[in-house]
Amino acid sequence: MMAAVDKVKVLVIGDSGVGKTSLTHLIAQHEPISNPSWTVGCSVEVKLHEYKEGTSYQKTYFIELWDVGGSSNHRMTRSVFYNSVHGIILVHDLTNRKSQQNLQKWLAEVFSRDGNSKLRNSSFDDFDPEQFIGSNQIPVLVIGTKFDLIEEFNSNINHRLSSFAEDCGADEIFLDCRQMRSLAAGTSSAVKLTRFFDKVIEMRYHARENISPFNISDKRNRIYTSPLLTSPKLYHND
Repeated sequence: MMAAVDKVKVLVIGDSGVGKTSLTHLIAQHEPISNPSWTVGCSVEVKLHEYKEGTSYQKTYFIELWDVGGSSNHRMTRSVFYNSVHGIILVHDLTNRKSQQNLQKWLAEVFSRDGNSKLRNSSFDDFDPEQFIGSNQIPVLVIGTKFDLIEEFNSNINHRLSSFAEDCGADEIFLDCRQMRSLAAGTSSAVKLTRFFDKVIEMRYHARENISPFNISDKRNRIYTSPLLTSPKLYHND
């Protein structure tokens, strides 16, 4: 009998049209999608991931990538997808500065589910990502898409984007989702993505085993905490 494979749930969130569907397809299927459609509600792609590949701790896990539709019309109903979250990928369009600015609102929308009264009673514009950085539970990755359309990726743009990722304690990737080579094995983007998935699995299944390879004193390895989103009842395999 085939052994059960443990799984983790990763939200993929960001404004409508930033390329979340193309991104999740590239990650899960290792090839570009030819004709992406608009996501209504949520679609799920599944990826097999080798945790700590090449070490004695290597194990296969399912990564569920929940591509949540970004239409503002569904803001009040999509919160149902924010339960049982183990990781978050924030996606923005590098040619659309507003989509990057809105990532703060997306985080606020997700974390308003944790019962935090201060957040519920404040404007999403006042949400400070750093105040929610903790020592465990929800890793975050920031991904900028449509990198091929940036004619000159100058230092000012780089500084603006990196500052947001640093506030989130997150790594950052820039991609052209139409190219397989964007996540080719050995590239810096592929390494960061693998490190992110390992961190998600680490915190979901191995946080109490004291085998973490991550240095949590580094701000980029600090991660979000949300009691509701990390309920121990979630995603148990019987």
